[in-house]
Amino acid sequence: MGQVQKSPIGRSFDLGANPPDPQCISIDPRRETGHHSGRSAMDQDLNRRSFLKLPLAAAVLALAAKARADVGPAAANRSDRGFRVGAREDRYSTELLIMGGKFDLKVSTQDSGGDLLIYDTVRMQRGGPALHRHFRQDEWFYVIRGEFIVRVGENTFQLNPGDSAFAPRMIPHVWAMVSEGPGQVLVLFQPAGSMEDFFHQMSRLGPNIPKDQEVFRRLWATHGQEMLGPPLAI
Repeated sequence: MGQVQKSPIGRSFDLGANPPDPQCISIDPRRETGHHSGRSAMDQDLNRRSFLKLPLAAAVLALAAKARADVGPAAANRSDRGFRVGAREDRYSTELLIMGGKFDLKVSTQDSGGDLLIYDTVRMQRGGPALHRHFRQDEWFYVIRGEFIVRVGENTFQLNPGDSAFAPRMIPHVWAMVSEGPGQVLVLFQPAGSMEDFFHQMSRLGPNIPKDQEVFRRLWATHGQEMLGPPLAI
């Protein structure tokens, strides 16, 4: 009698009598199942990770596309050189007398490709503009001389030289100079939007603060702003 050997599936056969054909020996299906199951779990994990990466990649591409769209055509005219604007000088030597003050342009819409607009304003009259909001611009104030009050939403700030205040877009705000004598405040808009043209149009309506600012309502509306109420009472 030949040597008895167990097959991989546990069945005995006689090697001497009738040795089995190696090609006919069965393999334990449980082992095969476990092997493929491990690979399947690994493949599923890799596929899941790849799937999770897709929304992130799509978000990055969407943000990049939005950034290019937000820049707009003004970016093509962005200056590639630095420049200097002297004290009490306007970027283009233009005199803008608006709302009881003189507005000197320091950084123009074209300079920044539409990203930024800065005016240095010297105020000669107490008071300020009507309560309003900007649909697309954030506004920032930095006081150099005098005393100002800025109200943003429900918050009211008293600003002295060296103080600043920030008014986010879409939030109602109003401000006024409350001290006697000349005052000076830097005003920054981000992005620039059509604010530079707005101030040029404003200068055509006279240099003083009008008693009734309703005359400005249409002009404000055509430059991405909304008049919401009267000026601050001082």
